[in-house]
Formats: sequence, C-alpha cells, structure tokens
Amino acid sequence: MRSSFCPVSVMKVMHFFRFVLVGILNTSFSYTIYAGLLFVGLNYALANFLALLIGILFSFKTQGRLVFNNTDNRLLGRFVLSWALIYLCTITLIGRIIALGLDAYSAGVIALPFSVVLSYLIQKHFAFRQSEIHHSEIDHV
Repeated sequence: MRSSFCPVSVMKVMHFFRFVLVGILNTSFSYTIYAGLLFVGLNYALANFLALLIGILFSFKTQGRLVFNNTDNRLLGRFVLSWALIYLCTITLIGRIIALGLDAYSAGVIALPFSVVLSYLIQKHFAFRQSEIHHSEIDHV
C-alpha cells in the first residue's frame, strides 16, 4: 500500500498554520495596545481606532515578513484595501447570522473561521501577491 504523502499539501497547511499563529500574535498585540490606551484614560472608541491603525501596520509587517516573505512597503495600500473587504464581508455574514436569531456574540464566533480563511486567501492572492514582472526581474538579476 502506497502512502499518499504530498509535500505540497503539507507545505500549504504549514503556511496556513503560520498565518494563524502570526494572526494570534497580531491580535494579541492590537489588544495590548487597546488595553494600554484605555489604561491611560482614552475613550474606548478612540482607543479602538488607534489600536486598529497601529495593529494594521504591525500586521502588515508581520504577515508580510513572517508568512508571505514579502517586505515591499508599497503593498500597504493593497493590504488596507484587503482588510476593508474582509471587514465588509465579515460584518455582512455576522448580520445574516443575527437575522437567523442568534446573538451577536455567537454570530461573531461562527463568522470567525470564515474571516480567517478569507483573510488568508485575500492576503495571499491580492495583498502580498508578487507580480510576474517582479519575478522575471528577480530571475534576470
């Protein structure tokens, strides 16, 4: 009996696992910023907004470097656009789940896996995608 071990599949799973681990790091960092800003007396809305901005920048650097091996700062606009799309899709899903009769807490938990997978796919194929031109330039160097 032959083993159906596929190194490419294992690499894809490990890549996604690394994405999730870095996502946990990013979330922890953002929450720490939020809690710290609350601690020094900022209003929750301002604390959340600042933590979001700082968190997006931190996440851009960590996801880019640690997950997608791409440190091109010119991709920040695509990264922010990606997160706007992910946010809109996620709140739409949460709203539909709430409309089915669940509370907002449960809806958020149910939407979380969708949000993580969507985030991974959008970042991999849009935000940190390397163009064919970029690859051919590297090949000729």
